[in-house]
Formats: sequence, structure tokens, C-alpha cells
Amino acid sequence: MYNESSVIAGCAETLSKYMSENFEDWEVIFSDDGSTDGCGDIVRELALPNVRVVGYEKNRGKGCAVRTAMLAAEGDIVMFTDADLAYGTEVIGRVAKMFEDKPDADIIIGSRNISADGYEGYTFMRKVASKAYIKVLCMAGGFKLSDSQCGCKAFRRHASDDIFARAEVDGFAFDFEAILWATKLGYNIAEMPVKVINHRESKVRVFSDAFKMLGDLRKMKKRINKASK
Repeated sequence: MYNESSVIAGCAETLSKYMSENFEDWEVIFSDDGSTDGCGDIVRELALPNVRVVGYEKNRGKGCAVRTAMLAAEGDIVMFTDADLAYGTEVIGRVAKMFEDKPDADIIIGSRNISADGYEGYTFMRKVASKAYIKVLCMAGGFKLSDSQCGCKAFRRHASDDIFARAEVDGFAFDFEAILWATKLGYNIAEMPVKVINHRESKVRVFSDAFKMLGDLRKMKKRINKASK
């Protein structure tokens, strides 16, 4: 979360209710990416069971926030999603069920490009921009996945620890880095259809962030290709 005080209490309460009603053993971690609006304190003051906050004082980027929480997680399955719950809560149960049904899957990645309703609710221009953004970056990265940038990904604990302990990218390109490491380390990746049900203005600046990500992608590919397993 980064300056999410307007939505964070509702997010925490919604997640806590869903998890307590659907799982016996669970935790929710809010990763504070150096927010200045007190959203971390808002979550702490709610004092919800099995909900905690991790983070740091200075803003570093989404990649750092996700990495910090993933490495702090204690569950057998570790999943990240955005603080505005863009993909809702039911997706959590679907992920858990898919891991049960696919015991060989180490990682499950949400994709808006698998089902016809994946981009339902998007404006025409935002849909076109999102698809073009993903296509360009995937071509540059050599990825076969249909939606590398979906903010909904889940890992078995051993894969999460292995991948995020090696990860270094603090910005939006962290998704690519995780996938590159997963491929390098031989983990099995499955895709699951998802759609955005809570629409908010994206914090991604398509053109400037795409150019930055292309630069990050070139550097990380070189670094990861040289690394030993």
C-alpha cells in the first residue's frame, strides 16, 4: 500500500471477514511502501486478528513492497494483490482450489486475457493501452504468458522464498523479475482467468513506465542469465 488511507480500512475489514469465513489458518499482511498518509496506522488501530503491517519509512516502489511482504509471509501458499482489491476476494478461494487441483503447479498467475470478460468494465482506450503495454513488454522479455502484469499472483511457499530472496527490482518490473527467476529455477507456472471488478485509476503511467521497465528488463535479464541456480 502507498498512501491508500481512503480505502485501506475497508480493504482490511473485507479481507479479514472473507479469510475468517473461508480458511481455518490464514494471515493478511499489509506492506507499507513508505506511505505518508498514515495508512499503516489505520490498519494497526483496527487490531484485526491475523492482520499485520510490514514496511519501511521511505517510498521505494511496488516491487520492494511486495518482496518485503512475501519474505515475511508464513503460509504454505503466499499470494499478493493490490490494496484496492481490484480482483475482489473470491479470487483467493479460486487460487487455493487451483493449487489443490494442480499439485504440480508452483506458481499461479492471474490473467485478464484468458476469458472473454477479463477486461469487462475497462474503457476502450484503457483496454487497448493495457494490452499493448503487456504485449510490448512480453515481446521484449520473451515471455509466453498471456498477462505478465496482472496484480494477482500466488506462490507455494518454497517457490516464493526462493524467488523473492533473489529479487532486486523495486519498481513495477518486479513481476517480470519474478517470472524470469521462476523460469530460471524450473518452477511450474499455471495461469488462471481473472477480471477487475473494482475499477480505479491506474498508478501506472503507460509510456514513461513502459520505457523504464524495458530498461529494467534488459538489466535483469542479463543479471539473471549470468546467475547460478
